[in-house]
Amino acid sequence: MQRNTKKNNNKLTNTDIRRYTYNFWKLFIGLIILGFLFLTCVGLGLFGELPSFRDLENPKSNLSSEIISADGAVLGTYYVQNRSNVTYKELSPALIQALIATEDVRFNSHSGIDFKRTFTILFYNLIGKKQGASTITQQLALNLFQEEGRAHSFSKRFIQKLQEWIIAVRLERNYTKEEILTMYLNTVDFGAYNTYGIKSAARTYFNTTPGQLTAPQAAVLVGMLKGPGIYSPIRYPQNSIRRRNTVLDNMRKAGFITSEQAANYKEKPLGLSFKPNVYGEGIAPYLRAVLKNDIKNIFNKLSITKADGTPYDLDRDGLKIYTTIDSKMQTYAEEAQKEMMKDLQATLMSEYKGRDPFKGLEPLLDRAVKQSDRYRWLKQDDQSEDEIKKSFNTPTKMTIFSWKGELDTVMTPLDSIKYNKLILRNAMMSMEPQTGYVKAWVGGINFTHYKYDQVKMGARQPGSTAKPFTYAVAIDNGYSPCFKVPNTPINVDGWEPRSESTVPGPITLKTALANSQNWATADVIQRVGAQNVANLIKNMGITTDVPSYPSICLGVFDASVYDMVGAYSAFVNHGVWTQPIYLLRIEDKNGALIYEHTKKVKVVMNDQSAYVMVDMLKGVVTQGSGGRLRWKYKLTNPIGGKTGTSQANSDAWFIGITPQLVSGVWTGAEERSIHFSSTRLGQGANAALPMFAFYMQKVYADKSLKYSQADFELPEGGLQRELDCGKYQYENPREDEKKIDDRLDF
Repeated sequence: MQRNTKKNNNKLTNTDIRRYTYNFWKLFIGLIILGFLFLTCVGLGLFGELPSFRDLENPKSNLSSEIISADGAVLGTYYVQNRSNVTYKELSPALIQALIATEDVRFNSHSGIDFKRTFTILFYNLIGKKQGASTITQQLALNLFQEEGRAHSFSKRFIQKLQEWIIAVRLERNYTKEEILTMYLNTVDFGAYNTYGIKSAARTYFNTTPGQLTAPQAAVLVGMLKGPGIYSPIRYPQNSIRRRNTVLDNMRKAGFITSEQAANYKEKPLGLSFKPNVYGEGIAPYLRAVLKNDIKNIFNKLSITKADGTPYDLDRDGLKIYTTIDSKMQTYAEEAQKEMMKDLQATLMSEYKGRDPFKGLEPLLDRAVKQSDRYRWLKQDDQSEDEIKKSFNTPTKMTIFSWKGELDTVMTPLDSIKYNKLILRNAMMSMEPQTGYVKAWVGGINFTHYKYDQVKMGARQPGSTAKPFTYAVAIDNGYSPCFKVPNTPINVDGWEPRSESTVPGPITLKTALANSQNWATADVIQRVGAQNVANLIKNMGITTDVPSYPSICLGVFDASVYDMVGAYSAFVNHGVWTQPIYLLRIEDKNGALIYEHTKKVKVVMNDQSAYVMVDMLKGVVTQGSGGRLRWKYKLTNPIGGKTGTSQANSDAWFIGITPQLVSGVWTGAEERSIHFSSTRLGQGANAALPMFAFYMQKVYADKSLKYSQADFELPEGGLQRELDCGKYQYENPREDEKKIDDRLDF
C-alpha cells in the first residue's frame, strides 16, 4: 500500500505537463525574441559599425601602398589594388563549378545564409567534427568589410558571424549571383607571391587566364582557398594534389562532372607553369623590391605599428612611400641599359659560337640544377636522381628572356640553365653627391626572369675602379698628383702584379691613374700602406670585407654598385661621404608621417684632397681609359670617372662623376667563369662606360631636369694645391717623402 502511494506521487499529472509545456514554450519564444533583439542591435551597429548602402554599392578593397617618385609619379604599388579584376564572362565554367561545389553547393538557392548548412555544421561541431558554415556571400562580406580579418575569440567571432549574416543578406539584395561570384574571386587571397584575385592566380600558377582554366587547374586554385599556405602547389605539391582531388570529388557529387572525368582528372599531374610576377611591371622594379624589404626591416627594428598596436601591412594599409627616384631619369637609365646590352649580348654569343662554353664547368651546371625550383619540386615529389636527370633532359615548352622580347620556345630545362648562364647581367645607380639622393636604380636586366638585385645585394670585384682609393690616401697625406713613381715590375710583400698597356716610367700619379697602370698603383700602396687604404675604403662606405692586402689597390675584393657610387660621391662632395638615400619618408593612408629618413654624413678626407682626386678622375676622361666619352659619345661637359675590369674580364665597371651626379655601372655574367675572351671586349670602357654615356646624353638633353654643365666647385677658400705638373717640382724630394711617411704613421 505504501509502495503504490510513492508510485502515484512520482507520476506527472496533466497539470504538471501543461505547466512544463508552457514554461518550455515561454523559454523558447523568449530566446527567439532575445535572439531577434540581439540581431537587431547588431544590425543597428551597436556592436560595431556596418557598411552603409553606399558602402555596399561601392565596396572598397584593401588599400595598396604607393611608391612615389621625387617628381610625383607613382612608380608602383604594393600590391592588392594592382590585381586586375575580371568580369563574370571572363571566368571559365569549370572555375565557377569548382567554387560552388566546394564552398557553397546551394549558392544559387539561398539569399546569403544557408540555414540548412548552418544547422548541419553546428551539429558536426557539437560532436567534435569542426567545419565551416560560411556561404560564398558571407566570405565576400568578410573580405570586403571586415578589415581585421577573422576574429579568434569566441565572443568576437560570434558577433562577427552575425554581422556577416546581415551584410551577406544586404549584398544579395544589391548584387546578382554572378556579380557576387565575380567580386569574391576578385578579392580572394591566394597566398604567396603577391597573388591576389583569380586573374593573378591563374597567371602565376598556370600562366593562363581565368577563362582558360581547365577543371583540374580550377580545382587546384579553389582548393587553395581553404589554406593558401598549406595547399600551395609550389611549397606543398602533395597536399595540393590531395586537395585538388577533393574538389574534383565535390564537383562529381554536385553533378558538374562525371565519375569517369573525375577519375581521369585525378591521374593528371599538377601541370604548373609557375610564373610569379611580384613587381616586374613598370619602371624601377628592382628598387621597389629592395624597398619593400627595407621598409619591413625598418618597421620591425623601430617597432613602428598602427595606433592599435598591430603591424603595418604594405599590401593592404594604403601607405604613401616617398622616394628620391626621378621617374624620367629612371626611364633614361633603363633605356641606356637596353641600348648597350642588346649589342653587348650579341657580341658575347658570337664569341662562344662553335664551342662549348661549359666544357670543364660540369660542377657549375650540377650546382645550378640543384639550386633550381624544378629540382626542388621534383625532389618533393619523391623522384629519384635518375628520374630528375631525365626530366632535365626532356624538351618542354617555356618562355625565355631575350633583348628582342620574350621568346616562347621548346628546350630542355638543362639547356635553359645553360642559356641563362650565358646572359650578361647589368646594374646601374645614379645619385646626387651633395644630398645622397638616388635618382635612378637599375638592379638588373629583367625583373620577371632575373629577380636578384645587383645594385645593393650583389657584390663583385671592382677592378681598377678601386685604384682611386689608393691614390686618395697618398693625396690626402701630402703626395702631389705630379709626384712621379717608377712604372716597372714590383714585388710587394710577395705579391707581383701583372701589367698591360704599360706606360714607360717614371710617371706622375695623375698619369698612372688616367691610364690605369698596375705597377705604378702597386708602388703607391707600398708607399702609403695597405692598411691605410683599407681603412679609407671602409670609411667611404664599402660594407663588404676589405682585407689589408696590397692587391686591394687593384680591386681584388668585392663591392656593390651602391657602395662604390656612394664612395666616389665623397670626392665630388668635398671629402664628405653621404649615405646614398632612396627612401625619404612614409605616410599612412591619412597623410600622417610615420617614418622619415635620417641623413648620415661623415668627413673622410679634406676638401683640398677631394678636389685633387676630382681633377685626377677628370684626367681619366681627357687623357686616359675613359677618353671615348669625348671622342665617341661627344660628352664635352666637365666629367670624370674610372673604368674597371676584374680578373679574366669577369666584371666590367665604370663610375662616372659630374658636378651634380655620380653614376656607377657594372656588367658581368651570373657566373664569373662566363666572360669575354679578350680585354678589348670585356673591359669597363667597352662593357660598362657606354651605358653611362647614353644615360648622360639623355639627362643633359632633358632641360626640365635642370642639371648644370658648369665645372666642379672649388673647395671653400679656393684651391691650395698645385695641379699643373708643368709648374711643379720637388725642392727636396727625399725630405718631402719623409714628411709624408711621418704623416701616414704606419
